Amino acid sequence: MTTPLGGTGPVVRLSDVTKTYGGKRNRVVALAGVSIDFQRATFTAVMGPSGSGKSTFLHCAAGLDRPTGGAVLIEDQNLAELSEVELTRLRRDRVGFVFQAFNLLPALTVRDNVTLPLRLAGRSAKQEHVARILQQVGLSDRTGHLPGELSGGQQQRVAIARALISRPAVVFADEPTGALDTRTARDVLGLLRTSVDNAGQTVVMVTHDPVAASYADRVVFLADGRLVGQLVSPTAEAVAERMTHLGAWGEQPSGVR
Repeated sequence: MTTPLGGTGPVVRLSDVTKTYGGKRNRVVALAGVSIDFQRATFTAVMGPSGSGKSTFLHCAAGLDRPTGGAVLIEDQNLAELSEVELTRLRRDRVGFVFQAFNLLPALTVRDNVTLPLRLAGRSAKQEHVARILQQVGLSDRTGHLPGELSGGQQQRVAIARALISRPAVVFADEPTGALDTRTARDVLGLLRTSVDNAGQTVVMVTHDPVAASYADRVVFLADGRLVGQLVSPTAEAVAERMTHLGAWGEQPSGVR
């Protein structure tokens, strides 16, 4: 299992996080007092209806956006205490990202796309580590290919390898299977699950798909910017049922640990 590089508490902690947009007349509350922990070597899915605050939640938790109130900690480091340069360095070194759009550089080979975060950080890419990551995602025979020569599923595998290459504390995935067919999506979700089980990775995934959510250890539900419940060891059927009746959970406590 990968040895953590820092922190003794949860890998990610949100404490009473709020996020508002606009002024007094057109104020929009995107997050309203969200508190949640993400422990090491766990896979959490985040779900909710459109407009529930999922994207804002992900952006604040990952340090891509600063909350209006409350605190976000990654490996015990309060992001509010960091300068923009320090925050950029933390995201680069300790946070991995996987998006629905693969965001690969079309002129770079698979290997060069995967190792790009290391090069940007001025770190050397150890051959054995790169080979192991590429083998893990099933791309050992595609290292010299360009993204345009790959299928959508293979491109998403490259994106996952790129997210894992720097041994981040946490990987945030935003609808990572949204552009994939069912079979390919299952393979990609299996890779994320394996990274948790075999490498001790922490994964936080926003999704609208109950089947995708069933790969997680737990599912947490957002509604109107609040956490309104969770399912542990979820099944696709249980997730779909909860989503159907999500409004009935609006009075549940907003903190999930």
